[in-house]
Amino acid sequence: MPRRKRREEWQGAGGEEHSNQWKQNTLAGDEKNGEGSRTFVFTNEGHTLGNALKTIIARYPEVDFCGYTIPHPTEQKLHFRIQSRRDRAIDILKRGLEDLEGLCDHTIVTFEKEMAEFNAKKKKKKKK
Repeated sequence: MPRRKRREEWQGAGGEEHSNQWKQNTLAGDEKNGEGSRTFVFTNEGHTLGNALKTIIARYPEVDFCGYTIPHPTEQKLHFRIQSRRDRAIDILKRGLEDLEGLCDHTIVTFEKEMAEFNAKKKKKKKK
């Protein structure tokens, strides 16, 4: 299984981003709504990230609204909207991405552990 790049590997020593995909892009007009409401644009992402991230962030008590859209099937863009009256949307997004990363890491560890146990049992049965 190929190793996933961790968040730190996507950033350079000075914190600069290596990929346009990870740069903060927001839609025009968001600056009028305050820092608690933003629509972030992710390139080369789709429903897999959108739904997983929405599920996590929507459960935060400080979030009033969270949703995403794929504007057009031929466009590789994900518009992700967060609205909160208490916290900055960018902070909520970062927290959501970190929580999703933790969930994915836990899933990988659990899967690999179970596969190792399964393969060990299978080997044991073959020897009998």
